[in-house]
Amino acid sequence: MIPFRFTFQPGVPLYEQVVYAAHKAIISGQLRPGEPFPSVRTLSKELKINPNTAHRVIQHLTNEGLVEIHPGVGTIVAKPPQATAAARADLLGSELEAVVVEAKKLGMKLADVMAALADHWERLDTPETITTEGGLETK
Repeated sequence: MIPFRFTFQPGVPLYEQVVYAAHKAIISGQLRPGEPFPSVRTLSKELKINPNTAHRVIQHLTNEGLVEIHPGVGTIVAKPPQATAAARADLLGSELEAVVVEAKKLGMKLADVMAALADHWERLDTPETITTEGGLETK
């Protein structure tokens, strides 16, 4: 099972989507240092992506220092450098911009958007399993 949320989005390269989802999970603390990270084979099989794409994802995360490969043990989440509030905010940049654009189209006020955000935050506070478009269940 893949230990992070992931939803396929048309028009965006799969490689970038998986790297982003993994990066977000590690920076946010959803994946903790020392925890196992899915192998190339697991990523490929469960996400139904090419093994070369899965290898590229792990290589990218290794180069960023977010995962480490230990022979005989496997791939584990590395201790990440301290993420600043700005780095965390950057991870949400495009999503937040999309929300703001949609809210402005609907004529919403900032207070209404904040209330809706708080409502969704509370609703999603407990981890749950979701099903992606490909029928995969992920956390």
